[in-house]
Amino acid sequence: MSTLDPQALHQLYSENNSWLKGWLRARLGNAADASDLAHDTFLRVMTARNPLPIREPRSYLSAIARALLIDKARRRAIEKAYLQALALRPEPVEVSPEVRLSIIEMLVAVDTLLDELGAKTRAIFLAVQLEGLTYGATAERFGVSVTTVKNHLIKAMTRCLLVVEG
Repeated sequence: MSTLDPQALHQLYSENNSWLKGWLRARLGNAADASDLAHDTFLRVMTARNPLPIREPRSYLSAIARALLIDKARRRAIEKAYLQALALRPEPVEVSPEVRLSIIEMLVAVDTLLDELGAKTRAIFLAVQLEGLTYGATAERFGVSVTTVKNHLIKAMTRCLLVVEG
């Protein structure tokens, strides 16, 4: 829970909620999404473990909201790619809303994990896992040793296990 006392949180909300909704509405183009993201922003403030007082509330809130906007855009891009992949299948695929949500959430988690790996580890991991390259072929492609390829894969797989067990 946030270290902000309830009164300070109420004051932050009262003084900045309308402004934040307007700021988000200008970026999103609609009031409903702006309201949802403003709500999510204040939820993040409530759950933050920030022991320092908020000196620049609008700057702080807009930074959180900006991160949420990026997350939302990434999620939409992933969902769009998933739906396009389904549409390309030769036979129609019916997926329940619950399963679809679960798949999208897993894809978002995988995307986040891959993003956190670092460029070289991610590229090596994808070359082996998605393209099916051997360790030798991967080492040759990236100009590294097979041992280096193995080390990058160990790093990636360890991170994957931590997320799955998370």
